[in-house]
Amino acid sequence: MPLARSLSVTSLSGLEEWDEEFDLEDAVLFEIAWEVANKVGGIYTVLQTKARLTAEEWGENYFLVGPYVESNVRTQVELIEPTNPALKRTIDKMNSSGCKVYFGRWLIEGSPYVILIDVAFTAWSLDSWKSELWDLCDIGVPWFDREANDAVLFGFLTAWLLGEVTQSEQPSHIVAHFHEWLAGLGLVLCRHRQLSIATIFTTHATLLGRYLCAGNVDFYNKLAEFNVDKEAGDRQIYHRYCLERAAAHCAHVFTTVSQITAIEAEFLLKRKPDIVTPNGLNVKKFSAVHEFQNLHAQSKNRIQEFVRGHFYGHLDFNLDKCLFLFIAGRYEFSNKGADIFLEALARLNYLLRVNHSDVTVIAFFIMPARTNNFNVETLKGQAVRKQLWDTAQTVKERFGKKLYESLLVGQLPDVSKIMDKEDFTLMKRAIFATQRQCQPPVCTHNMLEDSNDPILTSVRRIGLFNSSADRVKIIFHPEFLSSTSPLLPMDYEEFVRGCHLGVFPSYYEPWGYTPAECTVMGIPSISTNLSGFGCFMEEHIADPSAYGIYILDRRYRGVDESCNQLTSFLFQFCKQSRRQRIIQRNRTERLSDLLDWKYLGRVRYQKKDSFCPSPTPTHVLCCHYSLLFNFIHAFIKVKSLHFNPLVLMPFASVPPSPSLSRHSSPHHSEAEDNDEEERYDEDLEAEKDRVNIRQPYTLPFKNKSSAVHGANGNSDGNGEKD
Repeated sequence: MPLARSLSVTSLSGLEEWDEEFDLEDAVLFEIAWEVANKVGGIYTVLQTKARLTAEEWGENYFLVGPYVESNVRTQVELIEPTNPALKRTIDKMNSSGCKVYFGRWLIEGSPYVILIDVAFTAWSLDSWKSELWDLCDIGVPWFDREANDAVLFGFLTAWLLGEVTQSEQPSHIVAHFHEWLAGLGLVLCRHRQLSIATIFTTHATLLGRYLCAGNVDFYNKLAEFNVDKEAGDRQIYHRYCLERAAAHCAHVFTTVSQITAIEAEFLLKRKPDIVTPNGLNVKKFSAVHEFQNLHAQSKNRIQEFVRGHFYGHLDFNLDKCLFLFIAGRYEFSNKGADIFLEALARLNYLLRVNHSDVTVIAFFIMPARTNNFNVETLKGQAVRKQLWDTAQTVKERFGKKLYESLLVGQLPDVSKIMDKEDFTLMKRAIFATQRQCQPPVCTHNMLEDSNDPILTSVRRIGLFNSSADRVKIIFHPEFLSSTSPLLPMDYEEFVRGCHLGVFPSYYEPWGYTPAECTVMGIPSISTNLSGFGCFMEEHIADPSAYGIYILDRRYRGVDESCNQLTSFLFQFCKQSRRQRIIQRNRTERLSDLLDWKYLGRVRYQKKDSFCPSPTPTHVLCCHYSLLFNFIHAFIKVKSLHFNPLVLMPFASVPPSPSLSRHSSPHHSEAEDNDEEERYDEDLEAEKDRVNIRQPYTLPFKNKSSAVHGANGNSDGNGEKD
């Protein structure tokens, strides 16, 4: 569904014409989010990965605003004195008035400035601020909702901070970008207090949408039918919903991260997003150029070591013909598609068995749940594996020493004499230690609610218990991965590189960072047409599956049909040769530039009367060529802004086209190059890219006048009249 609206420059009454290029030194950008230096969910990744590019564009005029969490600050933030005199006066004034505001640098790439507000220190003001919120907006926040209480404190303190900044002696043009409902109240208060600030609100997922999808409703087919007030009230989130909806309506510019979420926001928040701004990644962080295939082989070997221990005593399958699949993310069983994935695995198991396939599939579920410790049997497996390795090394050293001595005296070794009874006894004891009376465990931890856990309940229903007869094995790791883990000592990035396929059949996924991370690391993935990532790829690649991006249809098919389609994807993937998987990984990795913040920070000319702004919320502002930046410029130059709460009229929005794909991907990994039935031709692959991937078209203008002419269809992409 297109999100087109008419663009009217006259909506900015009092707008003066100007021709000069916008000067970033005269503008200040504040980006406000609860996840600044505070990892909670995906917004943390958004802020962290694009901080470097935004800081490069805005320099000393870019500030992130978030909550002060002492444990995070100790390891992530370097506290310093504010370098901006006006900001220093503001922070000093707030601190002298009973607040605690800290200033520093976030120790991530780009080292952006951060302003951290201690909401707990001003909790004494909560009742009065909640009363003021009721008087202003008729929004009541219950005492027991701690998260909402924090949002109230954070909102009032943010508005206080921005209000003090606007009162400085030399006020700059100020742009404030708010993420999600937790920061949204600050935006509402800024508008109510008529602060001279241009505001942007980005919703990464609607609150009500997440709750409705978790309730197993026919969400997308009944979007227009929901009584949103009743639904929010029934789920006891009405106050949160009101804060989110108020922020969306008060913002001068309202954005979201995907077309599918834009449709959702239109019906649930009752406002069409002005701009769709897909999320990106810092591809440079993941870039391995000619090494990513070798990195895959190295990480795969580490996963194989874990598998050897986990399945000790039942290791009757060939690890060289074993495929590693995984699903990861927040433990939302239905929303993330874990339910349909498990059902598809059961059907895949049947297909592999009846077709007498020699391929074994191991599916990892990396979803944090409530546990009390590691499973004893799982830890024992890794101990047994290590003991076997130590035994093999001991025998190897003895054998090598005797062989060396035999060769020194010029005699060929007698194998029967080199291996004595002690060596055989040692090896037999090691073999007996691998005997196991039970099946390898499905879950690596002791679950606190084992009988009610959705994944384990489904495993019991479909009967995949890691038996020898099963060609599909399941490992549920209910904890995020860490290199310090005694069980699977790998960071998430290393683990993803070692897998063969990421499976994310989500029913509710506004964007989808997990498949995006797979793509930039050259790992194929399965997504859906109900995820922002899936829709983005479907629009810009002629044949996504050829590039390792499988798009599952969950919007126009029933659950059983979607499950069959997913099973087909998995079965076809299992039938690929090793050589075919190598070629596919090369193709997948070449899509990395599509998801780079550097690319997503551009503006393209799509067609007459249709412009696509920079598809990242902050880079919407930080690009000199951005239409939104020009219109924000127009907005903050309106002399009557302080007294006239103008609403910026939105314009047509289309997701971006990809940049030129990389041409110099490596041919293969030497560790995996056994099949020569299909050759890799770089020139042929590059030609396929030119045909299958849409190319970008960058807007040539930098000033407002040319932007306005283009927006009204009076000029083409070269600035010439039609």
